[in-house]
Amino acid sequence: MEVFTIGFTKKSAPEFFLTLKRHAITRVLDVRLNNQSQLAGFTKREDLAYFLREICRAQYQHERLLAPTQEMLDAYKKARGSWAEYERRFLDLMRERRVEERLPREAVMGRTVLLCSEATAEHCHRRLVVEYLNDTWGDITPVHL
Repeated sequence: MEVFTIGFTKKSAPEFFLTLKRHAITRVLDVRLNNQSQLAGFTKREDLAYFLREICRAQYQHERLLAPTQEMLDAYKKARGSWAEYERRFLDLMRERRVEERLPREAVMGRTVLLCSEATAEHCHRRLVVEYLNDTWGDITPVHL
């Protein structure tokens, strides 16, 4: 099963929405902790739901179960913590939350994309989510848009 991911940083709105359309995405699963900030631009929660519906005919869903905690984000971003420590803490959080039991497989199946802000998946928790789900569910191929 392919699981798509995308970040919006360093993408224009046309580039972002055309990428979703080109990959026939029908649902965006927002895995950000903060999705209402002015810094989110065209991906601010209410705006994004509207744009997805109107431009891509896609649904929007916010899934906080797959988001880091504010403390983790602050330690990594504001305090300039290491990626290795953030990764360890985030994967511990996924295990603690029992994501593989609480998240239905259908939530990520089909033409669903996990959304976060980072431009690439390399240092983003959306990659960790996909890898964690593959380790627990198996048979997942990540497709980072």
